[in-house]
Amino acid sequence: EVQLVESGGGLVQPGGSLRLSCAASGFAFDDYAMSWVRQAPGKCLEWVSAISSNGDTTHYAESMKGRFTISIDNARNTLYLQMSSLNSEDTTLYYCANRLRGHWDPLTTIPNALHTWGQWTLVTVSS
Repeated sequence: EVQLVESGGGLVQPGGSLRLSCAASGFAFDDYAMSWVRQAPGKCLEWVSAISSNGDTTHYAESMKGRFTISIDNARNTLYLQMSSLNSEDTTLYYCANRLRGHWDPLTTIPNALHTWGQWTLVTVSS
């Protein structure tokens, strides 16, 4: 069974940092691209960042550039999202997801094109 399990969310003060993790199992993690997506209550899915299967290609949504860093550890089958300079607009549910179309596919940046999703982890930015 393909599974993605996010962790690392929590309460952080404005300007603070947090690292999210996504543990993968049930598929060849090092063969496929991965993404982070977020969704605030009542709002549409917002793509955050994507990475190729070996980490050589990364992409970020404009508002995340310079603040977020996506990475992978294929030895641990784990995807990460290091977030810094957090603000209230970053308060939302974060999901990791895969796209089972090889090393890299530009559609990995499109939430509706992603295949398997984790359950979410909540990030709250508040003083």
